[in-house]
Amino acid sequence: MYETNPLPPTDKQLNYARVIARRLDTAIPKGSLETRQALSSWIDRHKPQSSTGGQVATSRQVAFAEKISRIKRRAIPDECFRDAALMSRWIDSNK
Repeated sequence: MYETNPLPPTDKQLNYARVIARRLDTAIPKGSLETRQALSSWIDRHKPQSSTGGQVATSRQVAFAEKISRIKRRAIPDECFRDAALMSRWIDSNK
């Protein structure tokens, strides 16, 4: 089998993790900064939850929805940005 070295965190991951850490007034553990997977796990555990209890829309969802919005010239409702499930439904209904 091939041995693969763990990938380092991306700049986007590091920036997002720092925003979360500042918001929570906490430090990011050194072990979480060593690999992409470790930092991703830390982010998932600490990222803000939407007010409805679900996850906030991901950056990929937002980017895709904004692309659809530009093409179809339709506004994305504000609540979609706060709830990944709502954003997913908006995307599905506007593809």
